[in-house]
Amino acid sequence: MALWATLALFTAASGGLPPFQLVAMAFGLSACLCLTKWLVRGEDVRAHLRQPAGAWALSVAGLFGFHFFYFLSLRSAPPVEANLINYTWPLLIVLFSGLLPGERLRWWHLAGVGMGLTGAVLLIAGRGSVAFEGDHALGYAAAVCSALVWSTYSVANRRYAAVPTDAVGGFCGLTALLALGAHLAFEATVWPDGAGEWLAVAALGLGPVGSAFFFWDYGTKHGDIRALGAAAYAAPLLSTLLLIAVGLGAATPAVLAACILVTGGALLASRDLFRRRA
Repeated sequence: MALWATLALFTAASGGLPPFQLVAMAFGLSACLCLTKWLVRGEDVRAHLRQPAGAWALSVAGLFGFHFFYFLSLRSAPPVEANLINYTWPLLIVLFSGLLPGERLRWWHLAGVGMGLTGAVLLIAGRGSVAFEGDHALGYAAAVCSALVWSTYSVANRRYAAVPTDAVGGFCGLTALLALGAHLAFEATVWPDGAGEWLAVAALGLGPVGSAFFFWDYGTKHGDIRALGAAAYAAPLLSTLLLIAVGLGAATPAVLAACILVTGGALLASRDLFRRRA
């Protein structure tokens, strides 16, 4: 979550790069770094890439599909409304987790993720007026698709727990190629201007559009998926706090309320973890 919290900051610092071009560059860097690691350590690259077709389809659909629909929603609807719809994915993760073998939803899971959603709504709605209008129906539908794609991928990924997390390097590579295709089809190329923007792109590939997905892959396969869903609402909160820290945002009562709701919700949804430790 901490890595995803830097997404807004590094994206802003990268200048005016088109979104699909930025995704292609960041995922491409992440894939290249993973490939370099395999080669330096003398690992079998083909073994890392030789994964079940279902794992490839699910992971690439999750990584590329989420970004495709998310950016489409931002192009076709106001960003405040699009983000409000998109950030239902942590709630959907908790709800869908009830379909996994051996998992049961309790009231504290739903209450915790509900508190997190309320905190996210306070943060996002505070950036502008909210007015859902029929003219932006395509954008709203795309935001719904982005939330469904990411939540479905996150829960279904448990099915491929035997697939090593290193394989995400290959998934990132194919995602970069698909993003490049979308860029060439829908966007005009804009290169970073100056060292600062190039460093921001590199930071994206190292962090929120790179290593973050390796951590998420491991967490969804081996962690408490319901606690992860509730804790995901920390991403917009930490992002807001980071923007405030660097002078690009303002501390408001809504931010304080969101801090309380998101933190409290994550702790409540993680009740099972604390009970096991006790």
